[in-house]
Amino acid sequence: MAAPADVPAPKEFSPTMRVDVLIADWKAAIPIELPEEQRERRLYDRAWQAYRDGDYGFGLWCWHECDRLANAFDNNVREVTRVLGPGRYFGFSQRKAVASAVPVERIYRPRKGDMSTPRTDAFVLPHYQVLCVYLVRAASGDPKAKAQLEIALGELEDRRRADPFLRYFETFRALFERPEGAPPPAAAPAAAAPPDGTPRPTPRRRGRPPASPP
Repeated sequence: MAAPADVPAPKEFSPTMRVDVLIADWKAAIPIELPEEQRERRLYDRAWQAYRDGDYGFGLWCWHECDRLANAFDNNVREVTRVLGPGRYFGFSQRKAVASAVPVERIYRPRKGDMSTPRTDAFVLPHYQVLCVYLVRAASGDPKAKAQLEIALGELEDRRRADPFLRYFETFRALFERPEGAPPPAAAPAAAAPPDGTPRPTPRRRGRPPASPP
């Protein structure tokens, strides 16, 4: 089956350490005197272009950045699009393609009390992205991914309040399991703009959260 038109063909999949180093370099090169949202857009543009050139490691970063901004703007996609620019929202078809390509054996999954650090070729994913990877792999017939997903889903209710990103996995799952031709799941209501029309500032980036054990 052909990939959706908006999904680039994969050429490489940079591990997290390489992505984070380049993101840090690109961020440092942006003039500090620019408004914060403009700096956000310039940084995202560099990562977006790397993804469009076929590096799915930067696709993972763009995916999480979209959700970080969505949390900051109370799930108001219009505000996220305003910051990132038209046509740069990381949508479901792109998430599915990237999740399908993640090398599962190289996902860093720290255990409780584990003091080790990720290897340079490892992928350090937020927990909700790991769940999306498991979901796609389980649907393809991977028995290990199916077992890992079932274990993780058993803990989902306990973790939901503590992890604001889990709702993005649930939206991904609803779209992934939607019957062909069915309407998309209802989106969360968009947040109202402030009375004076001033856009909300985006919070300072705190970095990619570490992967949690499944």
